[in-house]
Amino acid sequence: MKILAIGDIVGKPGREAIKAILPELKQKHSLDLVIANAENVAGGSGITPKLAEELFNYGIDGLTSGDHIWKRKEIFPYLESEKRLLRPANYSLQAPGRGATVIEKNGLRIGVINLAGRIFMEGIRSPFEVAKKEIDKLSRETKIIIVDFHAEATSEKVALGWYLDGKVSAVLGTHTHIQTADEKVLPQGTAYITDLGMTGPYDSVIGRKKEGILQRFIVQVPTRFEVAEEDVHLCGAILEIDEKNGKAVSIVRVNEISS
Repeated sequence: MKILAIGDIVGKPGREAIKAILPELKQKHSLDLVIANAENVAGGSGITPKLAEELFNYGIDGLTSGDHIWKRKEIFPYLESEKRLLRPANYSLQAPGRGATVIEKNGLRIGVINLAGRIFMEGIRSPFEVAKKEIDKLSRETKIIIVDFHAEATSEKVALGWYLDGKVSAVLGTHTHIQTADEKVLPQGTAYITDLGMTGPYDSVIGRKKEGILQRFIVQVPTRFEVAEEDVHLCGAILEIDEKNGKAVSIVRVNEISS
């Protein structure tokens, strides 16, 4: 089967890129499933129920997130009711929502796990320990398991890839908004990439207007970070998975420019 994993969708430009480009990608590559990281779709930070539904209507089957999932209060009850939207599994067990799910599509069951890193980020539970527990549960239902690891440090992402090699179909990094060129299938059959990249405006600093970011770095005083609008790309990767054993056959980067 073929799965498209889309990197962090940023603001309205990112959502419009999904609307414009995704139908053609689905047809061209005969995609069976589409997942995307959506923690930045609401003005560049957070997600609302309305925007989650918008993305589902555009043809995305499952949404993951990260440290910005808690930015919008209205998402809390939606996280409890909508199993297609995940928050990182290694947040508190008392946090709203779930960190793993099984999506049924075209007669297949696909497990998705969302994890967050700890290096340069919040002090949360170990993604390594939580990953193992979630995999143990999902493996009773499916052999196809995709992990979105939303983390800052490349070392932590690479380490989790090696730790989960052979245990899951793919470990896909998100969060840094810069697509990496290290996509590979690891020796035991797990597809890996350190970062899927950003779906949003690239005439920017990771999706925000350059002027505000430069002001912050140079003057070191708080400034408003506004979502940029120009040079919009849809970035991610297409995975080919053997549905019989859950092993990855290939991983290919995607970087499509929105007209």
